[in-house]
Amino acid sequence: MSASSAARRLTAVALVTGSVVAAAALPASAVQDRNPDRRQVVISDVQYNAPGPDTRSNRSLNGEWVNITNRSRHSVDLRGWTLRNSKGDKYTFRHLRLNGRSTVKVHTGSGRDTRHDVYQDRRHHIWDNRSDRATLSDRRGSVVDTESWGRGRGHDRDRDRGYDRDRGYDRGHDRDRGYDRGHDRDRGHDRGNDRDRGNDHGRHQR
Repeated sequence: MSASSAARRLTAVALVTGSVVAAAALPASAVQDRNPDRRQVVISDVQYNAPGPDTRSNRSLNGEWVNITNRSRHSVDLRGWTLRNSKGDKYTFRHLRLNGRSTVKVHTGSGRDTRHDVYQDRRHHIWDNRSDRATLSDRRGSVVDTESWGRGRGHDRDRDRGYDRDRGYDRGHDRDRGYDRGHDRDRGHDRGNDRDRGNDHGRHQR
């Protein structure tokens, strides 16, 4: 073997070894960020209108929440991820690894964080009952998922999920069909079936 061939072989071995060492030296968070399973983390359910009057008590605040679900089989590190409303109010996840096929509920008020419940520790309601958007972003600021309701929501996206307003009414919430025996449609909406005020206690489920 010539000296030049031996030198090239040694160089190739060194490059391969260096790549392996570099990959092993990467922090777990960096490896996690490249994991395609992060795309399976979604906003699965939103309770934007806490049951009962908005008294700003801790119980009322914690009645308002957002569910984050990991649909993949592998855990995802949520440390540094954020959840924000359309006004820019932001919650940052601390040390939390969301297991595969599991959900964490993000409450607005105060409480003790667990694997299944975390708290924003706020003293006022963060989600607008009439119109808002919840945005989940990873630690690099890339949007992972969004969920909106009321005016200005993502109509095409909601329609794909079955949240189109017109289709919702066609499935039984249209007062014209339910109350055509003497009940005015507008009066029917005033009695609680107006989607803008939050059907099913202000819950938007995916």
